[in-house]
Amino acid sequence: LLPCSSQPSLLEETGASQLVFFPSSQFYLVENNLEALGRQLLFLSLALESPEKLGLQEKSEMFLELLGNSLIRRPTAAYLQEKSDLFVRYVTDPDFQQRHLGAVDLSALKFKERDQLESIFRFWRNPDPQAFPIARLWDLRVRQYLGTRYDARRGVCDWDLTMKLHERGASVIGGREFSRWRDTGVAFELREGVYDVPNKTLASGRVLRQGELVPARGYWGDIGTGPYLPFGIESEEPSLLRTVNGVPAKSAQEISLYNVTALFHELAARVRYTPPPPTPEGASGAAPVQESPAPNPEPDLQDHSESLRQGRGGEFHPQLRLSVLHMVHTLTPELQLVSAPGATLITELTSFLPDVRKEQADAFLARVTAMAAGAGFAPCGTPEGQNRAWARFQRREEGPDDPLRPLLAPDVPPEDGRPTDVPPPVCPGPSSVGGGVHEV
Repeated sequence: LLPCSSQPSLLEETGASQLVFFPSSQFYLVENNLEALGRQLLFLSLALESPEKLGLQEKSEMFLELLGNSLIRRPTAAYLQEKSDLFVRYVTDPDFQQRHLGAVDLSALKFKERDQLESIFRFWRNPDPQAFPIARLWDLRVRQYLGTRYDARRGVCDWDLTMKLHERGASVIGGREFSRWRDTGVAFELREGVYDVPNKTLASGRVLRQGELVPARGYWGDIGTGPYLPFGIESEEPSLLRTVNGVPAKSAQEISLYNVTALFHELAARVRYTPPPPTPEGASGAAPVQESPAPNPEPDLQDHSESLRQGRGGEFHPQLRLSVLHMVHTLTPELQLVSAPGATLITELTSFLPDVRKEQADAFLARVTAMAAGAGFAPCGTPEGQNRAWARFQRREEGPDDPLRPLLAPDVPPEDGRPTDVPPPVCPGPSSVGGGVHEV
């Protein structure tokens, strides 16, 4: 269960982890922002592209471009337009969608939401660069964010990086790449190409009050932290994290590319990624990339969408083993209704927000812990073992006085087959899935 998971990396990263060990997994995505839902669909479709159409390296580079760049290359823009045409048909023709992207179930969408998604995808496929002047919008966003500090933005950028992000664990992010992203919105320059096409997937809509309510489309996304955190600050490959004279040997961009490449390899091959041997000194060209076979298994098309729509009176057998929250206001007791006994809950914290002080981050963690306790989840592990970006909890076994006990189908054995009188397994410890920073 991924409620309001606007970070696109999480779905692919969690999916890669599950498919390495389990032949079939289901994910439920609850999202109230349709632009973010469209991006999730785009990234999932990109991740499932066959190797015959997109090689492993090209797929990884295109993913990072669309994830974190305000400007993209023309080949990437052409791919986005092609996919947008398909997405328009997906949301307007359910039969066509099931034939071509059967692993995704869109049946829970309302007609109004389908119409809005169609409008978003039609905007994405519009080739006119003036439809989304991202360079001007980015500058306006920076001016709004910095205010009177705009003229000293280089110094502010350096302070935010060295005194905040580096101090909080993101020391591999380099000053040059972070400054480039703050100035232009371009985080990943993976090829010596021209990045001149606006990335329309970053656009979002708002209703502004200008005398009267006026709908507007612009950029209201991240301007402070950067897109390097999901894949660029941790890795399962230790050589990427080594330092030379106290300076990281690899940039956050290089680490991101490796981790995304490993992620897509594991999604396709369902085996752990083995990095290619290093290129001999003096050899020209890039290091070879391990291409992955495409087993193309049959997707599980069983309809699970009704489970999240059942009210308190509905009959539902809890089956979700993992829930990841990006918006803590959804952390309510009703979460138990869709959670298996001993399920793991992961919530996103505010540690990497430059404008949040340590006291505020600690207060936010205390509030999240209290809300999790009210929802029936207890902290998992010691605070020292928790990741800075996430807090991990485990669902408590309901007692006889639990008001939700009648709704939790106590007579149904847990999904893992253990007897009901056997305690649940210990909450899984931290692991870097596919080389990323999420703990699953």
